[in-house]
Amino acid sequence: MTKLREFIEMMRERSAVIDVEERPCGEFDAPKMASTTNSLLFFHDLPGGRGVMNVTASRSSLSLALGIDEREMGREISRAACQGRIIEEGTLAMESPDLSRIPVMKFFPGDAGRYLTAGIVFSRFNDVENASIHRMLVLDRERVAARLVEGRHTYTLHREALAAGSELPVAVAIGVHPAVTFACCTRVPKGGELPFAAELLGGEIRVHECRNGVRVPDAEIVLEGYIGSETAQEGPFVDITGTYDSIRTQPVIRFTGMHTKTDPIYHSILPGGNEHRLLMGVPYEPAIFRAVSGVTEAKNVILTTGGCGYLHAVIQIRKSTQGDAKNAIMAAFAAHTSLKHVVVVDEDIDPADPEDVEYAIATRVRGDQDIMVITGVRGSSLDPCRVGDGTNVKVGVDATMVLGHESEFRRAVW
Repeated sequence: MTKLREFIEMMRERSAVIDVEERPCGEFDAPKMASTTNSLLFFHDLPGGRGVMNVTASRSSLSLALGIDEREMGREISRAACQGRIIEEGTLAMESPDLSRIPVMKFFPGDAGRYLTAGIVFSRFNDVENASIHRMLVLDRERVAARLVEGRHTYTLHREALAAGSELPVAVAIGVHPAVTFACCTRVPKGGELPFAAELLGGEIRVHECRNGVRVPDAEIVLEGYIGSETAQEGPFVDITGTYDSIRTQPVIRFTGMHTKTDPIYHSILPGGNEHRLLMGVPYEPAIFRAVSGVTEAKNVILTTGGCGYLHAVIQIRKSTQGDAKNAIMAAFAAHTSLKHVVVVDEDIDPADPEDVEYAIATRVRGDQDIMVITGVRGSSLDPCRVGDGTNVKVGVDATMVLGHESEFRRAVW
């Protein structure tokens, strides 16, 4: 199973697909519907074609896509070697690009316009490949303004291309298997996204080459083009926290070709919705798991959807010394610098259950001993609490039992 359509049918067999046959009336009706459910929404009549939202808007659907038990995702993915096999299958046929043929949405009234949110930008320069998701504001039928986060791999490849007097060749793939989407959201060694996707898909992935030399996996829609020196204003746009991100000057992608399947299925991710949060957070869980495992015995890591899938982590450990929880907190902050609050719990607490975690905080935390406050440190650029220099305050909470006194904390059971 390597195609989006195959995954949709697998979800349908589990009664996890809601078919929307009638065209949504209002401009924001489809995003509003996606905000009220975690089921996969299949819109059969959007302006411009068919589309899906909430492809992996729950841990259970993401678990199904990856073929990994949802309770073991952090642990299992942390062991990935990014050594899957890539099989090349020729060059994609292209036609003239026309973004008006795609049901690109505007999600909120204050957004700058219509945004591609699930398009994976594959790029290649000097035989180095990268793949990552970038939000893209539609400017016209052939151009988008892409938010390239400073320091990330697409950004650095683009800078290298410009320094060499060239443009960066790219291909935007929309409507891929969700395991590919997940792989392209995960921090892997440079050029490791396709091999990692192949690993998640059972060991291999088939790709086609675009005319500009960029390789892409099976997708409903592929847009090939280049990022040159042209820029445009991008934003405002609602990001992971559900608040509007600022306006920035960003590079423009100029598309030169377009490939679509017959009656393609467009994939759109609701900004700040659960699919967005899971794709932002779960890919960081393996890195945190590895880091915490270096200082104590890690059992599980969850980046919570209530914490925007990005800012809050709950870490489950097995303590062997009294200081293990605080060491785990420091390791987590180092592994994912955007983390703001970390709670460490024992094995008897389910880190995916907010009520269970709150119980641990209520019964196992003394504020004067178990709370770490770290000021003046780097935080997330998406956090509205950040100050002008990008720094923030981080808080770690040791919600574990005191070693040697476990009998005083354990809950009664039958």
